[in-house]
Amino acid sequence: MQIQVKCSCGEEKCPEWAILELQGVVEAQPSFKDHLQNLQIGSLCRPTSQETYTFTVGYHELTGTKVPLKKPMLVLKKIKLDTEEEKDNISSSMGELDVIGVIRQRILFKTRPKALISKPQPTGKEKACAAVSSMSN
Repeated sequence: MQIQVKCSCGEEKCPEWAILELQGVVEAQPSFKDHLQNLQIGSLCRPTSQETYTFTVGYHELTGTKVPLKKPMLVLKKIKLDTEEEKDNISSSMGELDVIGVIRQRILFKTRPKALISKPQPTGKEKACAAVSSMSN
């Protein structure tokens, strides 16, 4: 099978992604089991003066550090080809993938979460935060 990989963003301009590596299991409530795509599961923050990251999930806070990967990974998106040949032959020997990002770092959370008494309200000046969503297809 031949799979063509192409990058439309340019070799040096691909967006940088990171992997969040957690110890244990993140389980969704039963009401969300069928709707996991784009579900916000927490907020990732990095105080500007430190190299540590905090990941807040509900009333739990995890602390982690950025670690480089031994080998970079690509984030790929499958491109559907709508040609007559594809429609006639379901098991085609050709495929095409588009590169949408490069992963060179992981944020490793290897300690147990700290329980928060009340949900924190981070200030914009102290921390740069991002909402973390689940990605599944």
